[in-house]
Amino acid sequence: MSEQSSESPSGVDADPAGLAERFAGLAERLAAHGQQHVLRFWDQLDAAGRDSLARQLAEVDLELLDQLVRGEDQSVDFGVLAARAEAPPSVRADGTGAEWSVAEARARGEESLRRGEVAVLIVAGGQGTRLGFDQPKGMFPVGPLSGRTLFQFFADRLKAVARRYGRTVPLYLMTSPATHEETLAYLQANDYLGLGRDDVHVFCQGTMPAVDRESGKLLLAERDSLALSPDGHGGTVAALQRSGALEAMRRRGIRQLFYAQVDNPLVPLADPELIGHHLMAGSEMTTQVVRKRFPMEKVGNVVLVDGRVQIIEYSDLPEQAAEMTDEAGNLKLWAGNIAVHVFELEFLARAADDPQRLPFHRATKKVPYVDERGQRVEPEEPNATKFERFIFDLLPSASHAFVVEGIPAEVFAPVKNADGAPTDTPAAAKGAIVDLHRRWLEQAGVNVAAGVQVEINSQLALDAGEVASAVAEGRLPAAGTTIESDQYFGG
Repeated sequence: MSEQSSESPSGVDADPAGLAERFAGLAERLAAHGQQHVLRFWDQLDAAGRDSLARQLAEVDLELLDQLVRGEDQSVDFGVLAARAEAPPSVRADGTGAEWSVAEARARGEESLRRGEVAVLIVAGGQGTRLGFDQPKGMFPVGPLSGRTLFQFFADRLKAVARRYGRTVPLYLMTSPATHEETLAYLQANDYLGLGRDDVHVFCQGTMPAVDRESGKLLLAERDSLALSPDGHGGTVAALQRSGALEAMRRRGIRQLFYAQVDNPLVPLADPELIGHHLMAGSEMTTQVVRKRFPMEKVGNVVLVDGRVQIIEYSDLPEQAAEMTDEAGNLKLWAGNIAVHVFELEFLARAADDPQRLPFHRATKKVPYVDERGQRVEPEEPNATKFERFIFDLLPSASHAFVVEGIPAEVFAPVKNADGAPTDTPAAAKGAIVDLHRRWLEQAGVNVAAGVQVEINSQLALDAGEVASAVAEGRLPAAGTTIESDQYFGG
């Protein structure tokens, strides 16, 4: 039996009574919240346009939006908070600060990896716009010699971890509506980067509508579409539950989830030491940090306030608090957030059942929109408020939340800005990769001539220890020799 179209050949809805009823239902719901203006072009839309707009509106929590527009959600006096802030419970880069040793932590983390209890989640919703790259950021070529993409860097490391510990580490990629389809196509075209198909899971984060900053009215991106934007990395929690990923992890026996963002090629995915410190501390959420270089550095500040670990963003931290020092003259609030965390899976599951655990943050942005005449407007000044959640806001509700200091040159080289910017450029990240791999080789007795670039694939050697083994076994140049020209050592 053939299906009948709900639309006549002319594009006019074949069921005017049904159309009127649908419009009335939407109009009544929107009018109760003063947002009925988004239906002003309804009569001009075809059936597909009406369906698209209706579906988007059905997903908007208008009562929550009212609260956010009115500012009735919880506000924080960061000045008062910062005055009570202390350094968080942590293990320092030299291994001090914990009741256990680094070796004990590593052994505990390795045990968890061997049991197959660890999964990795990478937030990969960003586009490479600021890099001048018109594709998902994970597809950006960051290998200094190999040209490997960020996604390839991560996949190669996970394959190396699986080789070392005898158990695969499943990879979960959270995309955004802007990157989802292209990321899927990339993975399919590249055989999931050599990872098992059952070990790669791609899911899309949610969205929040933008509103006019003055009136709080919903903005239309097109006549049939709201101005939507990703709901922030805090949307990870809801997206994991909505996509079924949380339940899939449970069935697989996952207990720890290693979280990172896509723009950091140095992140030590599934690092046994970090996982081990997390487990030894009995923590539900552990975050890796680096030491701030100066008081007002533009990083989130991981602090302890009233017995709870939390993050105060650099923009919210008063200068007086930022400059506080301890008895040794070091910064009191020293721990800078780099968006690397380890979660207990059941903690995330509880958070998913309690949406209010993550507050919304506001950002004033320039958002193109369609005006009342249906004309597209490209604002010259910030005109809209966007709402997003941040994953680090789970820290205060985590039991025994813990902090692990990493050495920046070993764990943090974000790719955010195009070459020529002061910081976080591809050139800086590539340089950091080369410098790290050079140090590993030199520690193993291999000389690298000045100015020579080297790059080592994780599948050949995962860390300094494996580089030393590869040198001794002849899989890398012998100790005492000198590498005279740029060289990529593949897996």
